[in-house]
Amino acid sequence: MYALINCKIYAQDILTEHALLIQGNRILDTLPQSRLAASQQTIDLAGANLAPGFIDLQLNGCGGVMFNDAIAAATLETMHQTNLKSGTTSYLPTLITTSDADMLNAMDTVLEYRQHRPYNVLGLHLEGPYLNPQRKGIHNSDYIRPPDSAMLEKIAAAGSAVTKIITVAVEEIAPEQIRQLVESGIVVSAGHTAATFEQANLGFDAGVSMVTHLFNAMTPWLGRSPGVVGATLSRPEIYAGIIADGHHLHFGSVGLAQKIKQDRLLLVTDATPPAGTQMQSFQIGGQEVFYRDGKCVSADGTLGGSALTMIEAVANCVQQLHLPLAEVLPMATLYPARAIRVDHELGKIAPGYIANLAVFDAQFRMQAVVDCGQYLAL
Repeated sequence: MYALINCKIYAQDILTEHALLIQGNRILDTLPQSRLAASQQTIDLAGANLAPGFIDLQLNGCGGVMFNDAIAAATLETMHQTNLKSGTTSYLPTLITTSDADMLNAMDTVLEYRQHRPYNVLGLHLEGPYLNPQRKGIHNSDYIRPPDSAMLEKIAAAGSAVTKIITVAVEEIAPEQIRQLVESGIVVSAGHTAATFEQANLGFDAGVSMVTHLFNAMTPWLGRSPGVVGATLSRPEIYAGIIADGHHLHFGSVGLAQKIKQDRLLLVTDATPPAGTQMQSFQIGGQEVFYRDGKCVSADGTLGGSALTMIEAVANCVQQLHLPLAEVLPMATLYPARAIRVDHELGKIAPGYIANLAVFDAQFRMQAVVDCGQYLAL
C-alpha cells in the first residue's frame, strides 16, 4: 500500500490536502493527509492534478503502429505504452473496415490480450465494415459491404467481452440485426452514415446508443433536413464521441455539442500511428496519409484519423471552450466508462475502483500515471 500526497484530487469533489491510498491494483480510500500514519509510504505529487486515467473508445493506432496493419498483441502493447505517456490507461483498439478474416483475427487477439490486461484493453471497436460508401471517409471502399448474418452471429456470440462497440451505418443494417448485437451486450454506434433524421431515430429506437465522431462522416444538421447530427442532439440518452483536435471540428461545434449533450458527450482521439511520434506519413485503407501541421490527410485532402492524445483533447476543451477542468475530465473518464458499461470499476476515483490514474500539471504536462496500481513517473 502507498499514498499519493500533495495533489489536487478530482474525485466526486475536488479534494486538496488529501491523500489517495492505493493497495494492489485498486483504490483503497481518500483521507486527509493529516491522518496518514507516520510509517505510510508516500509519493509527493508536488501540487499536480490527480485524475482518473483517461479512457479512449476510438484508437486506430499510435506510437508508430496501426492495429489494422499488424493485428497482434505486440501492437496492442505498443499502443498501451504510448497511451500511458498521455494519461490514457484504458482504450478500445479500433479496427477499421477490413475483411472477415482480419475481424476474426482481431477478436481473437483482443480476447487473448485481455486475459492479462483486462483493464487496459477493454475490448474491440469494430468501425465498419457495414458502412455507407457515400460517407466512407478514409475507409477502403473495397471492403465496405452489407451486414452478413453469419458474421454478425459470430460477433454477437463472442459478446462484449471481445467487442465493446461496433460502428454501423444505421440505414444499412436491419433493426433486428441491431437488436441481435445489443442483446449480446455490444454497444452499436452510428457512424459513416448517410441516414436521414428519421432513419437515425429508427436506429436509436432499435437499440443504437451512441454515435461515432459526431459531425464527421454523417449527415449534417440542416434546417429542412436535420440528419444524424440533428437526431443525435435531439435524443438526450444517446452518447456521442467527439474529436476535439481543432481539425475535425471547429471548437464552436464542440462547445455547442457539449452544451446540449452534457454527460453523454465523450472525448475520443481517433488517433493513428503519428500520435506519440514524429512520423510524417502512413497507410490507411490502401491510401497514403500525410501528417502535417498536426493534421492527418490523404493526397485528396480527406482526413485520415488524427494525431491527437487525450491529454491534448482535455487541454483543448479547457483552453478553447473555457470549461472548468472538473467539467471536462468526466468527458475523458466517467462518460466513456458509462457508455460501454464499465463505470462500476473504471472512470472515477472512488474506493474499490481500479487504480488507473493520470497525474499532470496546470499546463497539462503529464507527470506520471498509475497503471493498475503501478506508479510510473514520466
